[in-house]
Amino acid sequence: MLRADAGTLASGGMKVLRGAREVVGQAATFRRMATTATVRPALVNGAPGLVNTVGGELFSIMGFTVSGARIVAIDILADPDRLARLDLTALDPTGLDG
Repeated sequence: MLRADAGTLASGGMKVLRGAREVVGQAATFRRMATTATVRPALVNGAPGLVNTVGGELFSIMGFTVSGARIVAIDILADPDRLARLDLTALDPTGLDG
């Protein structure tokens, strides 16, 4: 399952995809869109995740739900309004674009 919240960036609000084929297809699209992004591992709500920045600005946060050795769910937050309210002071002190 993939849940993506892009807020006002995407029409329709929250996007939910189910099934490996659908999720892999969307992940490949996201990767192509984020070719200029810097991707850093992070704990997201205590679980494995990624923080993605473009030009030093926060672009999205991804959290993964893992069961056994498989990723069973991906949650993406790319809503600029919600991202702006996050406290990311626990990240590396060199900044987001380091």
